[in-house]
Amino acid sequence: MSTEHGAAVRHSITLDVSQERAFATFTDGHNRWWPREFHIGGAEMEEAVMEPRQGGRWYERGVDGSECSWGKVLVWEPPSRLVLAWQITGEWAYDEDILTEVEVRFVPEGKNRTRVELEHRGLDAYGDAMEQMRDNFDSGWPGILQGFGAAATSG
Repeated sequence: MSTEHGAAVRHSITLDVSQERAFATFTDGHNRWWPREFHIGGAEMEEAVMEPRQGGRWYERGVDGSECSWGKVLVWEPPSRLVLAWQITGEWAYDEDILTEVEVRFVPEGKNRTRVELEHRGLDAYGDAMEQMRDNFDSGWPGILQGFGAAATSG
C-alpha cells in the first residue's frame, strides 16, 4: 500500500483476480465488503448501495428501511475506472454542497492480477478540518481496501 499527503490520500492493493472481477466486486458487490461500522445514517446499516451507472446514487439503507446518501457515481467506465462523489462532511453527515472525489482505477497486471488504485481527493473542501479528515481517510481506506480484497479473492 502507498500513501501521499496533501489534499488527497492514495492507497493501492494488488489482487490475484481479473480486472473484471475486481471492478464487479467493488461495484456490484459493494454491499458484501463495505464495513458495517462505516455508516452515517441514524439506523444500523443493512445495505451499502452503489447504482451501476454514471449519475447513479451511492447510499446506505438502514435496517428500518431509511436511506442516507453518501454521494453519487460521477464516472462509470467498467472494468477500468470509477469516480464517486463523496459528499460527507467532517461531522459524518451527508451534505450535497460538499464534494470530494474517490477515484478507483483497476489496472491489469496480467490475466488474473489487478492493481486497484484508490485516490480520495479534493480534501481541501474540508477547510480548516482538512488535515484531520485526511488523517481519517489515510487510516481508514487501507482497512476498507483489505476487506474489499478479501471479498474479491474469496469467490
